[in-house]
Amino acid sequence: MGKPHIMILAGEASGDAHAAEFVGQIRQICPLVHISGMGSKEMKKSGVDVFFDSSIIAVMGIIEVLKRWGDIKRAMAIVRQTMEQTRPDLLILVDYPEFNLKMARHARTLGIKVLFYISPQVWAWRPKRIHKIGRLIDHMAVIFKFEESYYQAANIPVSFVGHPLLDKVVATIPADQMRQQLGLDTIQPVVGLFPGSRDSEIERILPLMLETAASMLSRTPEIRFVMPVASSLDYDAVERLCKQSSVDIVLTRGDIYSLIPCCKAIISCSGTVTLEIALLSVPMCIIYKMSWLSYQIMSRLITIPYVGLANIVVNQSIVREFLQGNATVANISAEIFRLLEDSDYRNTMIQNLHLVRENLGEGAGSKKMAKLVLSFLKD
Repeated sequence: MGKPHIMILAGEASGDAHAAEFVGQIRQICPLVHISGMGSKEMKKSGVDVFFDSSIIAVMGIIEVLKRWGDIKRAMAIVRQTMEQTRPDLLILVDYPEFNLKMARHARTLGIKVLFYISPQVWAWRPKRIHKIGRLIDHMAVIFKFEESYYQAANIPVSFVGHPLLDKVVATIPADQMRQQLGLDTIQPVVGLFPGSRDSEIERILPLMLETAASMLSRTPEIRFVMPVASSLDYDAVERLCKQSSVDIVLTRGDIYSLIPCCKAIISCSGTVTLEIALLSVPMCIIYKMSWLSYQIMSRLITIPYVGLANIVVNQSIVREFLQGNATVANISAEIFRLLEDSDYRNTMIQNLHLVRENLGEGAGSKKMAKLVLSFLKD
């Protein structure tokens, strides 16, 4: 009997990173397992045999997906063909549901077991699709405690493994030392610009962030701005965009968890990064922009009042969100100035951010996921 073979499909930077985390844990427990998949830099670093680079198809929004539809179809064809040729013992789907559920259907026809990690947001939109999901997978592994009850109610096998970020989000360098490394004054207020990890987010969100930064500087010239550049992005392209603005921005591609505490406030895209910021107790606001048509469609489908995960996991508005038409320079800059200048408002938000940690489990999420994966191989 040959080595057990796991195939992992991760379509975005966050899924690539989460997959790499549990792959590392699998390697410690069962080093001989063969792992292949669709992913990007982090999965490659963890030793996964990546046969398709997912950074090519990491887009969000209906119009944005249509623009990349040729690449997405090519990825689907490659995944199907590789599945047929290699017949893995287990297929693990990481988030990216529209793509991954199609691959789950194909795996079903081949008799391959399917484990889905990081649930589609059935609690946010199209809740009835949970029944379709249940027909296509063998097991769901969720990272938010509140998700477990959705699958239990639908009689779908589910495990709450906890959020992998709980163990990962740690600042390894003191804030003052990190500021010095970046050439930042320890007294000047520092504001973070966190535009996201997708090219489509850079296209829609970064120009607004740069315009907001320029406006804030015209009022308070001593503010400094920092921006992490995700590994999935072209650093030189982001740098060119920043240089075209009138704002001096410190770009970094290093330790984001040591960068976050350097900031007194952060302007962030929605998504996983809002949890990372919350876990490090830094006040923020969230902005979200899509193409007009994508937003018109999505806004009619979404059934919850928030888009930022920091708000979703605690089911209350602890961080201001500025969506689409409300994502303006005036609104965003006013909120950031309030966070910088109103100590009571700032401290209240920091206290509320502590609730996020309480709702993400007890830690060791990647290790629990690895053990769940290996239990399927034993079966």
